Order: sequence, then C-alpha cells, then structure tokens
Amino acid sequence: MADTSPRSAQPPNAQPTPNQVVVRLRLIGQMEAWTVTSESVLPAGRKTRALLASVALSAPRPALRGRLAELLWSRRPEEQARASLRQEIHRLLEALSPAKTDILLVTRDHLTLRAGAVWVDVEEVMRATTLQPASLSLLDGDLLEDLDGVDPSFDAWLTAERERLRDRARSVAEALLREQLEPETAIPAAQRLLQIDRAHEGAWRALMRAHAARGERGMAIQAYDRCRAVLADLLDAAPSVETQKLLTEIRGPASNRVPLRPPAAPPLPEPVVAAEPEGIAETPAPAPAPDAQTSRGGAHVGVMPMQLVGVTEEDAHLAPGLAEEITTALSRFRWMFVVSSSSLGRFAAEGRDEAALRHTFGIDFLLDGMIQRVRNRLRVTVRLLDLRAGNQIVWARRFDRQTNDLLTLQDEIAAEVVAQIDPEILLIEATRSTSRPPVGATAYDLVLRAIPLIWRMEREHFTRAEQFLKDAIALEPDYAAAHAWYAYWHIFLVGQGWSAEPKASIEEAGRLAERAIVLDPFDARALTIAGHVRAFLHHRLREAASLHERALSLNPNLAMAWALSAITHAYLGDVAEAERRNNRYKRLSPLDPHAFFFDGFFTVIHLLKRDYESAVAAGRGVTQMNPSLSAGFKPYLAALGHLGRTQEASIALRRLLEIEPDFTVERFIATSPLDRETDRDNWAAGLRLAGVPENDAAAAVYLMNRGVPDAVE
Repeated sequence: MADTSPRSAQPPNAQPTPNQVVVRLRLIGQMEAWTVTSESVLPAGRKTRALLASVALSAPRPALRGRLAELLWSRRPEEQARASLRQEIHRLLEALSPAKTDILLVTRDHLTLRAGAVWVDVEEVMRATTLQPASLSLLDGDLLEDLDGVDPSFDAWLTAERERLRDRARSVAEALLREQLEPETAIPAAQRLLQIDRAHEGAWRALMRAHAARGERGMAIQAYDRCRAVLADLLDAAPSVETQKLLTEIRGPASNRVPLRPPAAPPLPEPVVAAEPEGIAETPAPAPAPDAQTSRGGAHVGVMPMQLVGVTEEDAHLAPGLAEEITTALSRFRWMFVVSSSSLGRFAAEGRDEAALRHTFGIDFLLDGMIQRVRNRLRVTVRLLDLRAGNQIVWARRFDRQTNDLLTLQDEIAAEVVAQIDPEILLIEATRSTSRPPVGATAYDLVLRAIPLIWRMEREHFTRAEQFLKDAIALEPDYAAAHAWYAYWHIFLVGQGWSAEPKASIEEAGRLAERAIVLDPFDARALTIAGHVRAFLHHRLREAASLHERALSLNPNLAMAWALSAITHAYLGDVAEAERRNNRYKRLSPLDPHAFFFDGFFTVIHLLKRDYESAVAAGRGVTQMNPSLSAGFKPYLAALGHLGRTQEASIALRRLLEIEPDFTVERFIATSPLDRETDRDNWAAGLRLAGVPENDAAAAVYLMNRGVPDAVE
C-alpha cells in the first residue's frame, strides 16, 4: 500500500495540526490500521473494525449513531442496538489509544474522524484522476474483504460501497486508457483497468491490439484466451463478436500463418478457474472433444469437492476450502487447464459419473480426496485418476497433520499436492503423446516427446529430443514452452560436454531463454529455466536470482524453481539459503521423477559447507539414480578426494570420463559458476585429490595409461 503519510511521532494527548496524519487506515483487502510510528491500532473484534470502517467511509460527513446501530445490529431492538454501539465505541477508543491523539470524535448524535488525522486508502482511490492515476494501484482487492457476514444490513451497505468504489476507479481507468495512443503506454493502462474490472472486454481488446502492434502476436492471442476464460468464469459468456473478429485479424489470413488454435468453442456449461489479468495463472480454454488437443494444448484437470468422514460441523468448511486451494494452485501451471470444484460440485451431489464429467468438461485427469478427523489430527487422502485410462489411479498421497492451524494446513497440503502431480501428469502426457502417430503432431505433442528424452541423458535419445524441439518451434514460432525447453536442452548439452562448439551453444541457450520469457513473461517454468541459463552458463548470478524470484512469485509451488534457485544461491556462496530452498523443493516433491538432478544440488551444498561425509552420501545416491548425468559425479568426486577415499573415487572418475572424456581440473576452473574463489579452490583441490587430470595433456596420459572401460561394475 502506498504510504503518503508523514512519520512524525505525536506527544501524549496532542491534537494534530491540519493535514497532519496520525493513523494510516487500509480498507481495501485485509483491513489494517497503523500509527505513523508503525504501531498497529486495528481493533480485535470484527464489529469494532466494521464500526471504524463505517465511520471512515462516511467522511467527510459525520456518521449518525442511529444509522450505525441499525447498520451493525439490524436484528436487535433499537435500545439494545444502541447499547451495543456504546460498547463498541468504547472498544474502538481503547484500540486507537496508542495513537496518543483524539482521532475519533464522539458526540451524542454522531461519530466522525478528526479531519486530516487519518489517511484512508479509499479516499486516495476516489481522488484519482487521469493526470494523477497512481492511487488506482491501491485497489488490489475487494473493499473490506474480511468483513463479510458482520450483519445483513452491513453486508448490503458494503456491497453498495464496493460498487461505488469500483465504478469510480473504472471510470478513471477507462478515461486513462482512451488517452493512450502508443502500445507501450496502452498495455499498462489496459492492465490497470483489468485489475479493476476483469471482465472489461474493451480493455482486453486494447491489450490485444497493443501486443499485436508491437509484433507480439503470441501475447495478443494469450490475452484473448485469458479474456475468454474470465468471461466464462464471471459471466458464463463467450467473447463478443467484436473481440472474436479482432482475434481473426491478429492471426491474419489463413494462407499466411501457422494454425495456432482451432476455432473458439462454445463456453463451458459451468465456470472454470480463470487467470488474473496479469497472466499469473494458466487460462483454460473451452473443453475440447475427448483425446483432442489444441495446437498449444495442455492437460485438462478437474478438482472434485473433498468428501468428509467423521468431521465435525465446525470443520465442514475444510472440504470446499482445500479443494479451492488446490484449484487455485493448479491454475498457476501454464500448461494445465483447470476445472474448479465449484464447477464440478453438482456432479458430486448427484452421484459422480466420470464419463459424464469427461464428456461435459473435456477432463483428462480428476483429482478427488477424503478428509477424516482422528481426535486432534486430520487425515487427508488425495488421489489422481486418469479418465482416459479407465479411471486408473495414477497418483495418491496421504497427509496426517495436526489441526492447530487449519488455514496453514490447507496451504501446505495444496502446495504439496500440486507440486507432486505436475511432473506426474507431464510424464503421463509425454508417454501418451509418444504412443500417438507422428503425423499431425502439434507443437505441444513435440515438446512432450522431447522432455523424457532429455532426462534419460543418453546421447542418442538426447539428440532426438533436439529435433522434436526444433520442429515444435518451426510449427509454432510463438510457443514459449518450446523455446524454454530447448534452452534447457542446451544446458545439458554444455554440461555433459557434448557440444562441439560450447561458446555457440551457450549463446544459443541465452537467446532461446530470453525469447521464451518475451513470448510469455508469466510462465514460471520458462523464467526459472532462463535463470539457470544465466547462472550455470553465463555466470550472471544476480540476474539469475532475480528471474528465479519472479518465477516463484508466479508459482510458489513449482518444485523445479525452488531447486534451480537453490543452486544459484549456492553458486553465490549463500549456502544456508541454498539449503533452505532445496529442502523446500524436497518437501514439496519428495518423490520427484527428476530427483537425480535436483538432489544433486545437495551434494554441492554439502561440499561448499565442507561437510564431505554428507556430500559423499548425497553424491552416491544421485549417481546411482542416473549414472549418465556427469554433473552428479563432479561434487561427489571432490568430496571423495577430500576424504581420501581413493578406491571409490577411482570408480566414480572412470564413470565420469566415460560421459565426459575431456573433463579436467583446468576445465572445471574455467567454466565454474562459483562466485567465491575459496569455493572454486576447495572444489578443485578435492578433484585433484580424487585423481582428476589437471589439464588436457594429463587427461591424454590418464586415458592412455588407464583407459576408460566399456562398462564399470
């Protein structure tokens, strides 16, 4: 929240001079009240907070006591309501007392806030103009979003106040957008209007036109997709003819373009989870026919309401709450189209029919679960069904948690569920795509076919992955995911020592990564891959850390982003933070199918901590999971060298040189992304002690004298 108030402290019982702010009051979103010395004066009770908000929103007019009593206690007789009001006034005065100023003026007939003593965010928004629009950014949530249900009369009043605030902000934002003639200024103006009114088709069209004018055709089409999802969610409607016509114009004549998506289908019969205007979450398209994929497709996942077993009425909110948390978390994955539990609720109530679910919503995977209470513990069982494989259970997990903090419990379980099913669904989709005939494959299919070939780390399959990614980009040049995965492919090409021209490969990885985030700046996976390119290949560690932070802000449940940000912090020498982040990855996805790579970061972290025993244990584990990944052997070997375990080091070195025959201490030092010289020197010393050749000449002698066996037991 913008803070335009001064921070001078007030002496006891002092009265503020005109325009001297004593308290800052936030009413948009979660209510807050702070003195200028940063001491909270927010009342504890909801009725007391509602009283303060009512008086603040009445300004500059005084709030009549009779009206306040009716507003907050509409179901009580007048005398009882006025008595309750007197009690709440006393509580409010007590809550505001740390301000050491008479902020609230109380008379026999009315209440009012002392003029100029309280800064209120709503007043700032209401004063916004096209010349001074900055305060519109304060409208980042609903007015008093935590005070619904105080009283029926208060609820009706609050609804009207919310509309009044939105209408005022909307009119200013619309006028501001009309004034923008250049795409560079039209885009933020349209986004500002969409933050206020997500269903404003005029703003969506302005955003589409601005991106198209800048040559960002893919971004313009994504704006249309988000518009379509928002309208389906909020209004159960499809985009207007005008908006669809604009989409056709942006795509251009059919003879001159690569098909991007099939014609728009009718809206879903029930709302689906919609993305925020900024594009943070994936935006679902209308349901395709079963087994059909759009050219830029994705898995369609439905979330069923949770079943309750032995749960008290007090805990009944857990079922819809957890389902909605999971729905929201899943919608942050750009490649998933998510159908919410509220949309599927009537199927749960009427008796579930998976075939009807799939036919109606086009769902590929269905997530359901059960909540049970056992004394002071809750047991939550969640499972994922593949509806295209006869409702086969493809993933299941049980969570046993204490019930001390139910909101935290919901957040934790939702985070772990989505982090674990993301790679599971990705692998299932890849397997299914590989089994289909290659003729007519979409860019999405081609990317899916490449991913498991990358992770196998076998050179023949790795080379095939490159062709799939090249074909995907040729088919859809605006497809951000294809560019991101191709950049990722280049990371391993260089890391494995397989590139004939490492410098050119490093440059190409950077170009692909930057192109991916230009095409879709809200794709968390693309951002974290770009971060790893900057860190591992370009050694621009602080830029990398910034990209990882952006990725995590967009999708805090993406396990890959936690792991790749961890290794960046390790390179920077911030080992404690690196360990915290990699532990977070492991907590989110303890059985990650790509653990052979991400768990290897623990080896690096332990090596940098000089905890060689732990580094050896971690290195032994990851090299056994995938003995074809050269990166797993390098910190493992250094730790073995420091411990003097020459026999185990000799075996590990042979395996490493089978993969990367040119690896030497000199090459390690020249390409290492480690920021601290002491870390590089210590790692290099361990490699020398493990027998790694110092330079190319020493490597040639080593290979001639000892050879690299065809297989090592």
